[in-house]
Amino acid sequence: MPEETTETKHALKSATLGECLFLLSLLSIFLPWKVYPAVFLASSLFFLYEARPLRPTSWMLALSVYIAYGLAVFGLTYTGQSLELSNAAKLAINPFFLICSVHWLSLRDNARLAYFLDWTLGALLLLSLVQLLVYHASFDFRLALGSDSSGQASSLYRPSLYFWGLDDKNMFGARIALLGFVFIFIPVLRAKKLSIARTLFVFLVAFLSLSRTPMVALLFGVSALGWLVLERKWRIVLLLALAVSLPVFLTQVIRIESITSSNDGMGIRLVYWTAFFSHFSDLSVWGGGFLEAERFLGENAKFYRGEPHIHNTFMTTYVEFGLIGFLAFLAFLGLFFRHCCRFRKEPSKGFESLEGLHLRPHWSLWLLLFLPIVSIMMILYSGYDNDIMVYLSLVWLVGTQREIAFHQTKIKVL
Repeated sequence: MPEETTETKHALKSATLGECLFLLSLLSIFLPWKVYPAVFLASSLFFLYEARPLRPTSWMLALSVYIAYGLAVFGLTYTGQSLELSNAAKLAINPFFLICSVHWLSLRDNARLAYFLDWTLGALLLLSLVQLLVYHASFDFRLALGSDSSGQASSLYRPSLYFWGLDDKNMFGARIALLGFVFIFIPVLRAKKLSIARTLFVFLVAFLSLSRTPMVALLFGVSALGWLVLERKWRIVLLLALAVSLPVFLTQVIRIESITSSNDGMGIRLVYWTAFFSHFSDLSVWGGGFLEAERFLGENAKFYRGEPHIHNTFMTTYVEFGLIGFLAFLAFLGLFFRHCCRFRKEPSKGFESLEGLHLRPHWSLWLLLFLPIVSIMMILYSGYDNDIMVYLSLVWLVGTQREIAFHQTKIKVL
């Protein structure tokens, strides 16, 4: 958990409305009531007002093309179903939040906000742990050491016990992984230390979610972080540790022996992806709208479980918004990554001076921060889900604070 400092009271007293709105936006995605769109929109408009005028960058323009084309496809394919309206709202609001928040963050000193974020993430993950323990208690903790199948794991998520996070195993697990990785990374940023206790805490919460998605993403992210932090001789130890633990991880966590089963989540994904590539020519190059995955998989997949997406952000984007939407989304990700690597903070009227915080490109840092989100996007999400936009805004916040001297980072217990 974050360390107590003498600056806490002073920091709380000096918190700004914008900082409160940013953290409230993060909190809102965990609430059981769907209030986050209103919170996102209010926060975005405030960010836009405080950091006016907005000077669009190349990644913002690419993301705007993605939004505009997606909404145009929605208008042309709308059939009157509520899911379409819900997804259209996500498409309009979530990327807008990313644009406004990153623009706002780019023009200010975010050291205090990063401090607040550390505490906020710790509280959100702790409440996530409480929610999962409530679920497991209802099963007498029979699944606390893992489940035999995806179906059994999903049965843990009883609607009557839901009060925090998400009621979907994979989506909740993915959110834990993404925010958990930021939580692990913050001490590297602020104190040049990698906390073992914090890392184990995040892995525990992720494991109790019974979703394989967060475990894989965290393993990738933490292994890469360890590689950057460790000296050369200890990197060999890391590789040996991964090699020794890999069989246990694959059998006990990933359940690789059932990965192609028709009742396994990964087996279902393989069937959907096979249908996508085998019947690619049946897809409209212009995009079929938000319900196209349902139609396409129902007609072409070996079996279909009713999901409104293909369990892959990029495939889903092509199915819904065609080649134009797909290319615009790829351009957005690529240009945003490049912008992160090249970013320089500059003093702006109305914001305190940021002299001395200029950054040089740090490819290893940004590859590290993008690794968890890209790995999860390969097996989950639509391009406009709030988790993607929130995670990118958080890594922008922590990644642009200062140069990270990985070789000076120490591994500590707390």
